[in-house]
Amino acid sequence: MTSQQPRYPRVARFRSAPDLRAHLATLQSPILLDDTVLSAAEGSPLAAPINLGDRRAGNRWCIHPMEGWDATDDGRPTDILLRRWQRFGESGAKLIWGGEAVAVVPEGRANPNQLCGPVCGRPGFESLLTTLREAHRKRHGSTDDLIVALQLTHSGRFSKPRAAGRQPQIAYHHPLLDSRHGIDPADASCLLSDDDVEQLIENYVAAARDAEAAGFDMVDLKACHGYLVHEFLSARRRTGRFGGDFAGRTRLLVTLIERVREACPGLLIGVRLSLFDTVPWHKVGDHGEPWPFQDSLPYDCGFGVDERDPTRIDLAEPIRLLTMLRDLGVAAVNLSAGSPYTVPHIIRPAAFPPSDGYPPPEDPLIGVWRQIDAARQAKAAVPGLVMVGSGYTYLQDYAVHAAQAAVRQGWIDIVGLGRMVLSYPELPADSLAGKPLVRGAVCRTFSDCTSAPRNGLRSGCYPLDDFYKSLEPEAAEMKAIKQRA
Repeated sequence: MTSQQPRYPRVARFRSAPDLRAHLATLQSPILLDDTVLSAAEGSPLAAPINLGDRRAGNRWCIHPMEGWDATDDGRPTDILLRRWQRFGESGAKLIWGGEAVAVVPEGRANPNQLCGPVCGRPGFESLLTTLREAHRKRHGSTDDLIVALQLTHSGRFSKPRAAGRQPQIAYHHPLLDSRHGIDPADASCLLSDDDVEQLIENYVAAARDAEAAGFDMVDLKACHGYLVHEFLSARRRTGRFGGDFAGRTRLLVTLIERVREACPGLLIGVRLSLFDTVPWHKVGDHGEPWPFQDSLPYDCGFGVDERDPTRIDLAEPIRLLTMLRDLGVAAVNLSAGSPYTVPHIIRPAAFPPSDGYPPPEDPLIGVWRQIDAARQAKAAVPGLVMVGSGYTYLQDYAVHAAQAAVRQGWIDIVGLGRMVLSYPELPADSLAGKPLVRGAVCRTFSDCTSAPRNGLRSGCYPLDDFYKSLEPEAAEMKAIKQRA
């Protein structure tokens, strides 16, 4: 734990769903919680199959993609990375959304040990998929109702190019983020030209072809968390075909969908989308604050925000985009929010901040409700598009109560888990089998899985996963990082 303790009641102190519900009422955060968790045999809504395009997922649990820091230097799978994919397969979830963020070009990697599509190719992708499917088959029988996707990405301004002195490639210069992330606002060389974008589209298509050849069911064209495709959605300051008005700002994502479908007709296409954002935050003293933005009003650098007050959500454009995605035949959309680099409390509500973060500025349950409610509104506005919800891990012992209630009520189609499966991959299977949760395995949002890679360590759950507890010297260094914090 960090030296800064949470100021809000911890979820583990609530002894029942009604107890937590009473606290949520004081926060005006009416997250639905079923009092009783049902097994599959008892008719749990989470056990119901659902169709994505021409394929069927056998239940309503999803494993979110996560960005690993443990591939080889050139971006190939390693044994420790494959262990994570094995655990995804063992989880019992029937939709594995991407598993891992895979950069489509080396210069688009967010860290020096991220998977890289051109290096992996079909053989590397096959090793990921074979590991996952064999683990699932061994633990849960048939894989006929298992859908596995591969997430394709370019990290844009959050990339870490290896070439000395080379800046990340960006869609446009941002008045707040450029200086914060070491980008010279006067340097035009880091701006992707329209020709560069066209080449990048071909790189996505090449990676999708390799994924299809390896046997993946779906590719996720990542459009979230401030990475490149998401950045284009707010590129009002960009001239040319891929910026300016709504049609221009969405053109990259739409073109990716069209080109991948044309090249890979056997692949489903999914999109992980940040449904809303806010202005960047930073740590000031012992707390977090929004980066001063008054000089940037009206704020034209956000997607899903009110330009007059960018701390407020405006879902008009995101819902317009979701409608387009449905009409384009996208199989499903995985809804997230914000960016882990600039607003970690928005995307990953946590009791304990990451090492480069700030203490929670609100009860994290408010952040959970913010995501659930935005997804609820999106689902109501765009029927017919399968949607996956995020933000449930902070509910901890009550994640299943909330997931079951949200699916039962039709607020969301599928519930995704990210951090939770690093410590407790069996949670989906245990919930559907009617087993009580293993409390000692439940993620308590210590944020080590974020702090470790931010400090150059391999990503995993150091507090609760025995494998990482014993992983030296990383475990010792992780303890030292927390002590310094």
